[in-house]
Amino acid sequence: MTVATAATAEAAATTAPGRRAARRRLAPRPAPPSAERPAEDRAFEPGTWCFSLPAADAFPRSGEAPRTAALRSARGWDAAPMARSDRLTTSVDAVLVRMRALDAALPERDGIAVFNRVYLAVTEAVDREVDAGRFPDAEAAVMLDVRFAERYLTVAEGISAPACWRPLLQFRRHPGVRPLQFALAGINAHIGHDLALAVVDACRALGCEPADLEDEYDHVGDLLVTLEERIREDLMPGPDLLQIADPLTHLLGAWSLERARDAAWSAARALWALRGLPDLAEECGRRLDTAAGFAGRMLLTPLPD
Repeated sequence: MTVATAATAEAAATTAPGRRAARRRLAPRPAPPSAERPAEDRAFEPGTWCFSLPAADAFPRSGEAPRTAALRSARGWDAAPMARSDRLTTSVDAVLVRMRALDAALPERDGIAVFNRVYLAVTEAVDREVDAGRFPDAEAAVMLDVRFAERYLTVAEGISAPACWRPLLQFRRHPGVRPLQFALAGINAHIGHDLALAVVDACRALGCEPADLEDEYDHVGDLLVTLEERIREDLMPGPDLLQIADPLTHLLGAWSLERARDAAWSAARALWALRGLPDLAEECGRRLDTAAGFAGRMLLTPLPD
């Protein structure tokens, strides 16, 4: 039984043609001849990451086997619950402390800093809603929100980096990448990979099924819409600057938050359905990670001024 068959049996009644196509194995492509590459593509930023790793090791091409030793040191996709982390955050307030520390420490133009600022603003809004008692099940809402944020924080603080976040880490200081691209690449990684795993983490911690968290998931989704709107308001050029000929216009049209939310929910249900089949669950998770990584690399294409 394939991953797609097993996941579909329990997690979804139908499978879209696009998702079926995404699961096909692609034939390996030979790596391009070695050549001198810019620093952003050769290694992560010194002093802002816990290791230095060539891009070919950190982010293999489609169909190529990852270089196991390098990926093991980088700690890629992890099916285990985040409760295993000795730095697990247990409240929204604690998440805010860590985000504010990042905001104070990172250069303003840094790609992670750009995403962190908008994420911090939305997390502050979540904290206010929790304090005001606006969640019917506050425990579940906080659990999902915290587990979701924890996956981002382990990347931003240099603890581990799944493939979906590596393009942003590699290009975080590239002068040809605009702030809006950094922000959308962060959202892509966080929704395209982290959100599904956060649902699984929360279900394990609470002893419930994904369906029991659907209301909380929808609320998180609404907050993500707010996040995207804030990004567009704060970082998008004015109407006179964003012309149809601008490559940024085409990049913005190549990614959809709504589709990413729907795909993340389907992925969460699939991973939960496969929890008794760890090998298949791991393969499903790695494919999810890789797909989000490729989308992120596209969003970070350097553009002319």
